[in-house]
Amino acid sequence: MSNVLVCVKRVPDPTGEVVLTPDGMRVDGRFAGYTTSPHEEAAVALAVAVAEASEGTVTVLSVGPPESIEQIRAALAVGGTDGILVEADSDLLGPADVAAAIAEAVQARQAAGTTYDLVLLGNDAADTGDFQVGVRLSYLLDRPVVAGIQTVEVDGDVATLRGEGPEGTEVYEVTLPAVATVLEGGVTPRYPSVMGRMRAKKAEVETRTWSGSPAGSGREALVVPEPPPSQVTVLGEGAAAAPALVAVLRELKVVQR
Repeated sequence: MSNVLVCVKRVPDPTGEVVLTPDGMRVDGRFAGYTTSPHEEAAVALAVAVAEASEGTVTVLSVGPPESIEQIRAALAVGGTDGILVEADSDLLGPADVAAAIAEAVQARQAAGTTYDLVLLGNDAADTGDFQVGVRLSYLLDRPVVAGIQTVEVDGDVATLRGEGPEGTEVYEVTLPAVATVLEGGVTPRYPSVMGRMRAKKAEVETRTWSGSPAGSGREALVVPEPPPSQVTVLGEGAAAAPALVAVLRELKVVQR
């Protein structure tokens, strides 16, 4: 039986226009709305698959404001067992703080008799892109870590993790317990059924606070890059444009020479 902890974060919807807060320190989600990062949706799907294959459990954890309960229950609706909300002002937290808050929750559950064989996180959050929490968490828990995986299979106390590297598919075998960060693309996100949504409303979600003091991210400011310049070339008018159009299509290898 494999018990999995999967971590999610309440983030501004990344499919909308990126708007920063007036101080330039955060992405403003008031207009786009809030959701779960695609990487974390993939992590939830992997966590549920691992637990189902071994009759284990999936605990969904989020560090953030009370509204993060929405993201926890969304994950519970697709197969999570229970949840943990570590209430905190996420704007004040840096990656080291988030890792410490997760580690404290894991250790508290372990002291109460629940051990997580695998901890899954998104490779990076859609709003901050720190890429650090998973690695920092592994050090705090003294567990091996693999970053950027897309699939995972568990056989006994060994996990086989696969991800795409610059030279092709990379395969890692690690002894459990372990930590892994997930990239989208290796698994199809799960979508809740009516029964799943009803179950999620009744699922137990523990609320706790982190005992540490935020060190912050050290971020000076975020910058939204200017859109790349666009250039239009007029090939001609009417039939006179045909030769130039054919030349462009040949250059793009749409048509043969």
